[in-house]
Amino acid sequence: MRKRIYLCLARMSEDDLEMKYIREAFDTRWVAPLGPNVNAFEKDLENFVNGTELEKRVVALSAGTAAVHLALLACGVGPGDEVMVQSFTFCASANPVRYLGATPVFVDSEEGSWNMDPELLDAAIRDRIAKTGRKPKAIVPTALYGMPYRIDAILEVAGKYGIPVVEDCAEGLGSRFNGRVLGTFGQYGVLSFNGNKIITTSGGGALVCPDAAAKERIMWYATQAREAYPYYQHEAIGYNYRMSNICAGIGRGQMTVLDKHISHHRHVYELYRELFRDVDGIEVHCNPDSRFDSNFWLNTITIAPELHVKGQENAYDTVVKGAVGGAAGVVRATECAHTDCEPNANVEALRVFLDQKGIEARPLWKPMHKQPVYKDAPAYVNGVSEALFKCGMCLPSGPYVGDEEVRYIVECVKDAIV
Repeated sequence: MRKRIYLCLARMSEDDLEMKYIREAFDTRWVAPLGPNVNAFEKDLENFVNGTELEKRVVALSAGTAAVHLALLACGVGPGDEVMVQSFTFCASANPVRYLGATPVFVDSEEGSWNMDPELLDAAIRDRIAKTGRKPKAIVPTALYGMPYRIDAILEVAGKYGIPVVEDCAEGLGSRFNGRVLGTFGQYGVLSFNGNKIITTSGGGALVCPDAAAKERIMWYATQAREAYPYYQHEAIGYNYRMSNICAGIGRGQMTVLDKHISHHRHVYELYRELFRDVDGIEVHCNPDSRFDSNFWLNTITIAPELHVKGQENAYDTVVKGAVGGAAGVVRATECAHTDCEPNANVEALRVFLDQKGIEARPLWKPMHKQPVYKDAPAYVNGVSEALFKCGMCLPSGPYVGDEEVRYIVECVKDAIV
């Protein structure tokens, strides 16, 4: 029986360096949210993002969501403020805005990169200033599935209004724009090391900071904002967001295979593109031009609405009772299979067909401006993200997905097409 193919699972280094650093943490009794592994992991990340030209600093944290939260806090976001957030993203890009009592203002995507549309961003900022008399406090573009955003144009808009940019590169570790690593262009850059990312610390994230002073401030907030007294004195609200020494040990081992993992994801992309080249109605999302260099964390396709898939007539007949595929976490049951914005019937039918073949596939992220929890948030839309959500799908892309698995996946997709 064929082993189930998951969307994206991280892989340990071949020489088991992760266990070496974990054992060191136990042997030296450094199991707290600080320690030698944390310091070394941060240094490894700094070396990676900086290359030979930059001097960014990195703070290792408990999650990418924590990194978004602290970056916005450092940008001065607070109650009553507004933050421009890419709508086509995971909820972790937007939820920290609410943590701070602020309001996310959602901006739709451009067709090429699927990421924040700079022209629409400019128009949205002008409109927010006209409506509220205040400019937004931050701009949060997202590297969707690893694809770079048009950061040059976004920075131009941000500079025009004097608004800091927080790059959400949770999915884009190692992706580049014009040869430069994402996360190093804006005021802050967010990284994630969740179990399904390019590399993992089991859970965890990091924040790329502009300099040593900003790093110290972020570290202070991430360790409960303690003042320099021999007892616990707190003059600001802090958070328990530092990465543990054990998780950082995993990260140190993972850094040795980061380049290899990125190369593998790009190889998988090239193979998908080759194998789908002659399949009418299926398009693989590619780099828009030579400036874009995606890590292809997840490979995505769009499915033409007129393409008919086996079982399409019965799509959405069954209410999903739990988390789909390998999705983590607890979900609440629902009595209805439909929402007001959902993938087309042929997309859902293909997901079900692949699932029955032992292949995990998922729809694209549902745009934030279509999420019930954000129904009252301002949104500037052009229809791009909604159209992509209706016809798009993520295919398995991780380190455990080899050439044989890619060929099997593509053959199953072909078999599903009527």
